[in-house]
Amino acid sequence: MIVSAIAAVAENGIIGRNGDLPWHLPDDLKYFQRITRGHHVITGRLNYESIPAKYRPLKDRVNIVVSRNPQYEAPGAIVVDSLGAGLELAHLEREPEAFIIGGGQIFREALTMRLVDRLYLTIVHADVDGDVRFPVVDPDEWEEVARERHERDERHAHAFSFVVLERRVRQAP
Repeated sequence: MIVSAIAAVAENGIIGRNGDLPWHLPDDLKYFQRITRGHHVITGRLNYESIPAKYRPLKDRVNIVVSRNPQYEAPGAIVVDSLGAGLELAHLEREPEAFIIGGGQIFREALTMRLVDRLYLTIVHADVDGDVRFPVVDPDEWEEVARERHERDERHAHAFSFVVLERRVRQAP
């Protein structure tokens, strides 16, 4: 199973502000839907709760919410107690590509533990204020395999690029 992470990240690393996205980029939301549809998506509780209630659980996906609270309920989603348990569940269900969709703590854990094989990043070409950051990605560990730039327009306050990175295979010494 491929483990992927998908996020929109400002050039200064910000991914969230006050429990919400710090921008409105309709084409990024469509990209997220297109890439993750039909797959397992794994999210932390706070990130899950930041999704407007009318969109929870995300349709056409198996929603897995990570919470340390054993009484936590997310109707229509599966609640697990760890990122590892969410990935194991996706693996047991023969998911070809599971998506980690946030938030900051889950991204940090997944990248620190080297669980992620592929990154789908929407690079928002702006520095914005926020309180949640995406972990710094070591360019020596990742290879860019795709990039598609979109300019600012009447629907998008910022230019942005869809970038796909794959983890480099380390050679044996």
